[in-house]
Amino acid sequence: MRPRAFAPVPDHAEAGALMAGSSPISNLRKDVGLLGVVTLGAGTAIGVSIFTVLQPTAQIAGSGLLAAIGVAALPMVLFAVAYAYLGSVMPVSGASYEWPSRFLHPSVGFMIAWLRIVANVGALTILAQVLVSYLSMVVKLPPKLSVAVLLTLVFALNFVGVSIAARVQSIMMGLLLLVLAVFVVTGAPALDLHLIGSPLAHGPLAVLAAVPLMISLFLGIESAVEIGEEVRDAERTIPIGIALAIVLTALVYGLVAFTALGLIGPDALAASKAPLLDAAKVALGRLATPLIVGAATVSIFKSMNAAALVFSRSLFAMGRSGALPTAFGAIHPRFGTPHRAILLAYGCALCGLLLPPSLIFLILAVNVPTMLKYMACCLSAARVAAHRPALHAVSRLKLSRPLVIGLGLAGALSAVAITLFGLEADARPYLLVGGWGVVGVIYWFVRGRRAVRA
Repeated sequence: MRPRAFAPVPDHAEAGALMAGSSPISNLRKDVGLLGVVTLGAGTAIGVSIFTVLQPTAQIAGSGLLAAIGVAALPMVLFAVAYAYLGSVMPVSGASYEWPSRFLHPSVGFMIAWLRIVANVGALTILAQVLVSYLSMVVKLPPKLSVAVLLTLVFALNFVGVSIAARVQSIMMGLLLLVLAVFVVTGAPALDLHLIGSPLAHGPLAVLAAVPLMISLFLGIESAVEIGEEVRDAERTIPIGIALAIVLTALVYGLVAFTALGLIGPDALAASKAPLLDAAKVALGRLATPLIVGAATVSIFKSMNAAALVFSRSLFAMGRSGALPTAFGAIHPRFGTPHRAILLAYGCALCGLLLPPSLIFLILAVNVPTMLKYMACCLSAARVAAHRPALHAVSRLKLSRPLVIGLGLAGALSAVAITLFGLEADARPYLLVGGWGVVGVIYWFVRGRRAVRA
């Protein structure tokens, strides 16, 4: 497959193709509907974080973690609007790479996708390690080998077809919501509001300090745009699916966090190594262990499935454009999946076994490139609204051009602020991301720039 140049395309040509129901390249199978979009977005977000983030945020902000959830959701709304807008204008696989490449500059798209390699490897590493840790509560498992087996299983699912991966995602999402509902319903009679206390007991600065960690609760809410070419009626389905995913995610997290605080209080959450499990024991006793371990298993494997899907599509988009060797832009003749990009993502994910095991380190290694990705896509949305009126006209998200521009710029500024907040927690992930970025700049000037323009 020849690399696709990023020369400017006239608005009327792009708009005409979109009105006709075709994306720039549409060889991938359209097997994902609204339910798949919602469960992919919410399923990516509602994952390992609910089992890990309560302890450090309770330590920082106490009951203020409830307020931190609300504060963290605000910039996610801005990011989601930008993604829904661009997803309705140009649904394309590897969207976080394609949009900045087309609407800002090819080098911007390349660097976002390049830095996201670190984020995706970090995310899959966190998910696999935590899942093995929970499973080890039931049966002793060899850590490194178990992580490798889990990664192999997840990428094998994605290799054979996105529809299978999406169906698995929907099933696991339903099981997780069922278990979390049991936790909330059985815990409600035992709630003690006095244990919760004031959300501002530690002060507003403590709430803001918890936001960079709480933002991890919502990361991935926009995942469906990365497989835009594989979504049926994507221009309509993606905006609706993202909106429903945000509502579902905020509702689930709010109820679970409120219940946990009401059962054991912020001090106990801050001191616990398994906060959700300790909270569940108050209401469920011995049944808590199999219930929460089961929920953690479903939740984390579900998030791994979604993360692998998004990671491979990003590498596929880079290969298709020529930023990476074009072999990675190939599509399997039988399964209709980007099989070589999936294998490359699998190999990168296995390298995550070499990363430091610190949870804070890994979370920030994921969050920093993700915030930069959100910033670039918000700026892309503002650029389309400001300079591409024909594309704006085909959007199913009927917002005025000034409003899209304002929301896009506000989202970009929010991403920068959230990135800077995390410096106080641990500077090492910033050095890792910066070092990988330097390698990416060198690669871009040596090979990537010429290949994309070829």
